[in-house]
Amino acid sequence: MPFVKTKTHKKFLHILVVAFITFAAVLFIMPTVLTIANSFMTSSEINANYGAMLDNMSDEGSKTYIAKQLNLKFIPDKVTFSQYASVLFKSPQYLLKFWNSVILTVPITLFQIIVAVFASYGFSRYDGKAKHIIFFAYIILMIMPYQVTLVPNYIVADKFGILNTRLAVILPGIFSPFSVFLLTKIMRRIPKSYIEAAKLDGANEMQIIMHICLPLCKSAIVSVALLVFIDYWNMVEQPLVLMSDSDMHPLSVFLSEINRGDVGLAFAVGVIYMVPTILMFLYGEDYLVEGITYSGGIKG
Repeated sequence: MPFVKTKTHKKFLHILVVAFITFAAVLFIMPTVLTIANSFMTSSEINANYGAMLDNMSDEGSKTYIAKQLNLKFIPDKVTFSQYASVLFKSPQYLLKFWNSVILTVPITLFQIIVAVFASYGFSRYDGKAKHIIFFAYIILMIMPYQVTLVPNYIVADKFGILNTRLAVILPGIFSPFSVFLLTKIMRRIPKSYIEAAKLDGANEMQIIMHICLPLCKSAIVSVALLVFIDYWNMVEQPLVLMSDSDMHPLSVFLSEINRGDVGLAFAVGVIYMVPTILMFLYGEDYLVEGITYSGGIKG
């Protein structure tokens, strides 16, 4: 009888945990589903559900707010693509901001991974007091929030004459310590016997990196690249501080200004903004899971 009670108790706890996880998953995915569904609604239906956007003139200036109580709706009465037509064909400023995000995020992700691979290989292969000091500095920089490092980045960009250019955002992103820290921990798990065997066969350092480290760390590199891309795709502080020209701002900065006009456009642009990160996640999901649970790429 005690065995039966224990088994029943464990089954009840399992059901309770599954129910809680399911509820949390539905709760987290609900805003995404709501945004996608509302992007296909007509303007009249959106105004009926969310109210018209009004301007309230006061001593503090113009304030935008929703005039009546919200009515969340997940299934549109009539499907329309008018919002997407406006964004893609009638309002080029939205696509301009989208490509600004691509121009900033892709080089940062690509070159940050390249720098991280070589830096992490050096940290994992060579020992010495200087290496530990530099790696400790990397950790300190990594745990600092963007708001702390923005001031020195602003000063350095101003001294080099690249302030108010895309390089002011791209260069600090390329040398971010996040990827170096993670890949160093992973490369340290590669057995030294693999590298010693390659050296006995006459391989140089570049060949060891290309033919041993990269294949063994492929899943980890893809997962880190995915995290870096999502992080910088959503950046707001860096463009606002380092680029005064609003024409160069990414879509992440511009999103806050869209809902001052047509709410339907805000939903459509929000969906377009989510597409690259969703595609990246779907492509790298297996690598992300493997990179987290399978450190270093060495089974056993």
